[in-house]
Amino acid sequence: MTEMTRPVDEADLDDLLSRPGPGVGAALAAVSGDIVLLGAGGKIGPTMARMAKRALTEVGSDARVIAVSRFSDPVAAESLEAHGVRVHRADLAEPASYAALPDAAAVFFLAAMKFGTTGAEHQTWWSNAAIPVLVADRYRGVPTMAYSTGNVYPLTPLAHGGSIESDPPGPVGEYAQSGLARERIFTNAAHTWGTPTTIFRLNYACELRYGVIADIATKIAAGDPVDVTMPAVNVAWQGDINAWALRSIELAGVPPHVLNATGPETVSVRRIATLLGEVMGSAPVLAGEESTDALLSDAGECHDRYGYPSVPLRRLVRWVGEWVADGGRQLGKATKFQQREGKF
Repeated sequence: MTEMTRPVDEADLDDLLSRPGPGVGAALAAVSGDIVLLGAGGKIGPTMARMAKRALTEVGSDARVIAVSRFSDPVAAESLEAHGVRVHRADLAEPASYAALPDAAAVFFLAAMKFGTTGAEHQTWWSNAAIPVLVADRYRGVPTMAYSTGNVYPLTPLAHGGSIESDPPGPVGEYAQSGLARERIFTNAAHTWGTPTTIFRLNYACELRYGVIADIATKIAAGDPVDVTMPAVNVAWQGDINAWALRSIELAGVPPHVLNATGPETVSVRRIATLLGEVMGSAPVLAGEESTDALLSDAGECHDRYGYPSVPLRRLVRWVGEWVADGGRQLGKATKFQQREGKF
């Protein structure tokens, strides 16, 4: 099997991120109708929508993929349309917009607010808890995959290997608390209206312009210290996350099916920085003292169902290091993975 090579530019990167994984087309075609992605204008939605369309085309389905967002960046909307994805412009924070939303055979809910939540807690709760009420009401009974976050779990000792889906939540900070509220709202909709639901708990997705690895690489490139107080993380290639998220619609049920999504390794932040430093030719400056616990998830069920990531950790680190060293563009949305008090 030929090893995938690092994308040479952003068009190549987006093509790779939207390449369908095994089983995606079959899972989407099984819903027998149009696919709607809500909040599809962010960092994840565009390549996920493109993957959905490519996967359906591969299996001979003519179902539409409809991306819903404000699309403040017109280039993103134009690119989606050029790749066969229908664009529907709407502000999901505005209740009056819901009557005109397209009908769907399956819904993927991606909208959320994390960045800049400290100081804007009112917006955080509206985005992460109020909007799900509006969505759940509009799409009663429609199979729904709701993006969530591993931040609903508490920090766990490194020796425990990460939280599993049946562990009780323990969100730290208002972003994480509002993320749990989102889950509870979709769970209530499942029980009240019979809406089959999957809750997809992610931490952390990585590509070359965004993610924990890119955060560390940009620190190294700038000569800034890398904080190792959060001693370890889980990471996975965004293309695999896209595929797993789309396939997870087949798990939707009542009560909701909860699925952790991340890579198989518990990898130390120090190790990521060291590997990046070797690739980039610049020794990292480390700061802080490693704690004995971290925000970690065990995604064993996801890997059992869908396999291990197609881009292994070392390759992903190498790709990111080379991209950043070459001056590749970043999305400018730091994960703030090092936060231990939940202040994003």
